Amino acid sequence: MGGFFGTISVKDCVNDLFYGTDYNSHLGTKRAGIATFNKEQGFSRSIHSLERDYFRSRFEKELDGFGGNAGIGVISDTDPQPILINSHLGRYAVVTVAKVNNLREIAQELLDKRMHLSEMSANNINQTELIALLINMGDTFEDGIRLVYEKVKGSCSMLLLTENGIIAARDALGRTPIVIGQKEGAYAATSETTALPNLDYKPIKDVGPGEIVRITTDGIEVLKEPYSKCQICSFLWVYYGFPASDFEGVNTEYVRECNGKAMGEEDDTVADSVCGIPDSGVGTAIGYAEGHGIPYKRAVLKYTPTWPRSFTPGNQSRRALVAKMKLIPNRSLLKGQRIVMCDDSIVRGTQLRDNVRTFFDYGAKEVHARISCPPLVYACPFIGFTASKSELELITRRVIMDFEGDPNKDLDKYATTDTPQYKRMVEEIGKRLGLSSVKFNKIETLIKAIGLPKERVCTHCFDGSSYFFEKE
Repeated sequence: MGGFFGTISVKDCVNDLFYGTDYNSHLGTKRAGIATFNKEQGFSRSIHSLERDYFRSRFEKELDGFGGNAGIGVISDTDPQPILINSHLGRYAVVTVAKVNNLREIAQELLDKRMHLSEMSANNINQTELIALLINMGDTFEDGIRLVYEKVKGSCSMLLLTENGIIAARDALGRTPIVIGQKEGAYAATSETTALPNLDYKPIKDVGPGEIVRITTDGIEVLKEPYSKCQICSFLWVYYGFPASDFEGVNTEYVRECNGKAMGEEDDTVADSVCGIPDSGVGTAIGYAEGHGIPYKRAVLKYTPTWPRSFTPGNQSRRALVAKMKLIPNRSLLKGQRIVMCDDSIVRGTQLRDNVRTFFDYGAKEVHARISCPPLVYACPFIGFTASKSELELITRRVIMDFEGDPNKDLDKYATTDTPQYKRMVEEIGKRLGLSSVKFNKIETLIKAIGLPKERVCTHCFDGSSYFFEKE
């Protein structure tokens, strides 16, 4: 996915930029970059790979070379950024959190108009540069960003560091968030509220879907009002969001605990204790313990000092190895126990199957999985939250393929809770993963926990109900 942070201050902003960007590190794993601006030195920029190191260790030694009262930073799962642009709109730097499904079509359209793409990485088009070229086609920044909204099939939120402040523009349907914080003499714009409190910022505004704002030390200017429709990604609360973060004013950990409590209250499974698969399964497990009336135990722990997110490596076998290495089971809490394990989701099922096998190897009598979201029946066309290259990498689609001979048959029935097709699919998933039982959260329970109207939340990966942006 990725995350970004930008700040503008009456004082030097480099320290806030450095730590604010770092607080988005859980959102991306491949590359990171920062850019600053001051009137004397102009723009400064640095980009590094994060695939073998962490943000702070890559950038800390360079900080003395940066200066200025405005800057933007990004943690990216995609292309090297920020991109520095010199255009008729002036000089600016841009970072994006985006998934552009029609990347090559837009690129060809631009090439046909004798524009060029220079920022190539591993022979791939840099989508942030592509976004910048679309912006440059406008008479103003606002016009250009509107064109991005109209052209991109997928999603795109962005920060622009200009010679006259920072422009924040949220995805046209609000799939990825931007929140603005304020403290004395400074403003910040970021993907997650987690980045704000330790830097003394207080959140003051969620940028609306398609809204464009300019931030200066004097305040916030709305360049374009938000669109009426919203489709914020529900997976922010299920998995991506840091527990302390709020999206649309709704706290991530609160949603996870509500989900777990509701699942626990409905469940009649007899068990001795519940544990959460760190990190995003922990809140669900705490809620489940309350709702089901059994103790929460840390039967498996994440070794945090050196192991990053499990899908960092591009190679699947290496991802599986990292997933195993970072989780350490506690034999004394597993032996002879009937365990409920709570996890955020099941994508391929590889990691969960390995966890189940380990639990049994360590003496568990029964292992029951409770998943805080519905089954992932549809691949996400809007946010790159897995490394999946095909829908058949989803365990649900492989099961449907085996049942029907066609992975696309009767998807609506398989995605609907408690239909015969749904029950058969869930039972088969449990068997393939070696579980004593498995139950998924209901989409109605998830939406109730989030507390927003269903039509303002994207649940495409669960029920295929979403849509692309159409110009209003």
